[in-house]
Amino acid sequence: MIQTYKFDFGVGAPEEGYTKVTPQDGYEKTVGYGFTSVANVYAKVRSEVGPLRRDFCIPVNTSFVVDVPDGTYRVSVLLGDDIAETETSITCGEGRFMLHRQRVSAGHFVRTSFSVWVTEGQLKLTFTGRAPRINAMEIEPAPSVCMLFLAGDSTVTDQPTDGYPYAGWGQMLPLFVKADAAVANYALSGRSSLSFIREGVLDTIWSKIKPHDYLLIQFGHNDQKPDEARYTEPYTTYKQTLQTYIDGARERGAFPILVTSVQRRFFEEDGTLRDTHGDYLTAMRELAEAEEVPLIDLAARSKALFEALGPEATKQLFMWLAPGEFLNFPDGVEDNTHFQQQGGIEVAKLVLAGLRELKLQPLSLYLR
Repeated sequence: MIQTYKFDFGVGAPEEGYTKVTPQDGYEKTVGYGFTSVANVYAKVRSEVGPLRRDFCIPVNTSFVVDVPDGTYRVSVLLGDDIAETETSITCGEGRFMLHRQRVSAGHFVRTSFSVWVTEGQLKLTFTGRAPRINAMEIEPAPSVCMLFLAGDSTVTDQPTDGYPYAGWGQMLPLFVKADAAVANYALSGRSSLSFIREGVLDTIWSKIKPHDYLLIQFGHNDQKPDEARYTEPYTTYKQTLQTYIDGARERGAFPILVTSVQRRFFEEDGTLRDTHGDYLTAMRELAEAEEVPLIDLAARSKALFEALGPEATKQLFMWLAPGEFLNFPDGVEDNTHFQQQGGIEVAKLVLAGLRELKLQPLSLYLR
């Protein structure tokens, strides 16, 4: 039986049934938990305001890791401070957002829960924010939660933390699902519908997915690439490879959802968005109708959003960075395909709206 983990952060004696975590508790494999860096972890003790509230850790740009068996877990965190307003963001793994700028007013405490998909034997939660806090944390196995598996490319994937503010919409999607569901983002940069299969990534999903889970499928950006490993022709091999995803999900009792490719940022002189995906969008729409597969037309939704914002405002969503603006891109960058963090959030909102309109049950119950 997989155990439940309960941590009390701060100093002094732990609450009954909890393991104390102090600012000096760096991760050690022999212990199985701790902060990846203790250089900027601090602790404070306030007045006696009740169990788990009297003390806390202030984890500044560090991660708390716990060695756990692979699987799905529900994480509950207690955040707050008796005398100061707090703001905490939490990401899981490589930047998958679970909590974004959670504000808690002085003298108040918030307990919030989310479910996470853990691979490689370690749960990693990274803390950021202007005034982060962690009072307590419980981690319990949640094998029956509804899973949303994502198959896609760089516009979907969990971009690495050393590429900040680079982000895919899939790593922002957990912000919009309740604790009864979790996102397993298997999307990878540079992959097409074909190379994703050939490299065995889809087989990994098949080994994990269970009946009543969902599989969201967005490919097209790299299916256009001319190399043999990735190229598919819209009305033949593209449809055929997508059919593999549809059939595989259904054979396992899961539900496939097709997602047309999010638009790139290329504007015509009249302010309309130039379509760079062409027949791939039409082919996916045709396949969805023929196979009676739910479709989120993210191409149409993102076109409407980007045109409403216009050429200048959309730069705030895409990787248009000035030299010196971000440490990871000292020379700046002008990228019309990939998103920075806010862009990932806005596109994830479009996916959320699409999921809501599909009215799939029980998935609709799990959306925020």
